[in-house]
Amino acid sequence: MGTDKLDVVRKLLAKADRAATPEEAQTYTAKAVELMARHGIDAALVDAARPGHDEIGGQQIPMDDPYSAGKARLLAWTASALRCRATLHEAWGGKVAAVTLFGFASDRERVELLYTSLLLQAGTQLLRQRPRHRGESVAAYRRSWLHGFAVEVHRRLVEAESSAVAERPAPQDSGRSVALVLADRTDRVDRAYAEAFPGVGRARRATLSGSGFGAGAAAGERADLGRDSVGSGRQRALGA
Repeated sequence: MGTDKLDVVRKLLAKADRAATPEEAQTYTAKAVELMARHGIDAALVDAARPGHDEIGGQQIPMDDPYSAGKARLLAWTASALRCRATLHEAWGGKVAAVTLFGFASDRERVELLYTSLLLQAGTQLLRQRPRHRGESVAAYRRSWLHGFAVEVHRRLVEAESSAVAERPAPQDSGRSVALVLADRTDRVDRAYAEAFPGVGRARRATLSGSGFGAGAAAGERADLGRDSVGSGRQRALGA
């Protein structure tokens, strides 16, 4: 993504972070996601025309408590929607020390930008969350809330990416459609990931006892990402 376009995305996400209402945040976030989706396609087409222009690699992003596992899922599912992979570095007791984000440099940049904004938006709401049922653990409720938020964010990001692909015409000088170019990039990332992390299996499905999933999913829906407007512990893959 060019520097000018990147600055526009950062400004939109900063406005979303400071928004007075969820509806206002949704407007800015949707515009930023739409712009990132279009430029993700641009980067893919440039790389297809000039192989090696966009390198595959990884970067490690630390996770902080509380709710480090939930934050890791939010990052991983954002990564999955934007054609990246993620590996969780588990420390102890279900805590996550860091996540390795793996993919093309332009896609990793998109993931990190969006994740930073989503984490701030989710964190602001999370502090206000309380279970409706007397006796339920507040921490358990918030963990399930964050899980629901991450699931809904992933769904809407996938929709935004699919819409951008459907609206983008095939390049005139190429015999391949945009969808085929992106599928090839995904395959290249998967093969490079398998070589970099040969012993990593799929993550276990999260088991959460709190009742906040529905409220978290509703908050993820209000973030409205559609087109409308590392510690040395064990490692395991974390994706959608």
